[in-house]
Amino acid sequence: MTINNHFAMEIIHQLNNELLKPASDGMPVCPDELNYFKNIARSYACTEQAIAVLSDMHTDTSYIYYGKFAETLGLKEDNKTERIYSIWEEKILQLIHPDDLNSKYLQELRFFHFVRKQPKDKQSSFFLMNKLRMKNLAGNYIWVLHRLFYIAMSPTSNNLWLALCLYNPLLFDISAKGIVANAVSGQTIELKDDNDLNILSRRERQVLQLISQGRTSKDIADELYISINTVNRHRQDILNKLQVRNSIEACRIAKEMKII
Repeated sequence: MTINNHFAMEIIHQLNNELLKPASDGMPVCPDELNYFKNIARSYACTEQAIAVLSDMHTDTSYIYYGKFAETLGLKEDNKTERIYSIWEEKILQLIHPDDLNSKYLQELRFFHFVRKQPKDKQSSFFLMNKLRMKNLAGNYIWVLHRLFYIAMSPTSNNLWLALCLYNPLLFDISAKGIVANAVSGQTIELKDDNDLNILSRRERQVLQLISQGRTSKDIADELYISINTVNRHRQDILNKLQVRNSIEACRIAKEMKII
């Protein structure tokens, strides 16, 4: 299985638009800072025997560190470290059950919107954890714990810079599809479908619902007693917030997220 599911590709496109943003001044990040976070990822791989993936959003590059758990999945690497020119670790992602892969992308999108609403100095305190089925060396699906941390913002802009993904054996069950944990307070928050309602305003949801019914901008303006210009502004705001290219994609993503 490769990443060719249409819905998954739409979510990836949306996440790319949200995540892949260079530093605002175009200056490269100090290598010492990057090396500091590389060492953190390497430490997780060594101490937890995890697969650790450090993704650099400014350069669309990932650094993968293979702990011994990688051997269970048939991903043993002689040098235990790999650099790829993408924030999507396809060699790992292709082992995930297709249903769980779609869910993973959806939860990551929800988590991104959740983190973006937090104070900047608190954002790195939160992480997402969910369970996935992944193929092991024998070709059987086993349960795996996946964790996602947004560990660093750009020192030169307000954009996300580094994300860290960890893959370990699932040692305890997680009932929810996605749980956000605060590593400082210990508080946990279940990412439910109703969390998605905050992504769009009430009026934007109304407009998108009518768009999904095939209504024209004039029809929507008459229905909601607003101008066509206002409808068109709502249309553009919806595309920007969902980071999609057209209304068809917006409707499909919104229905999957139960926004409409």
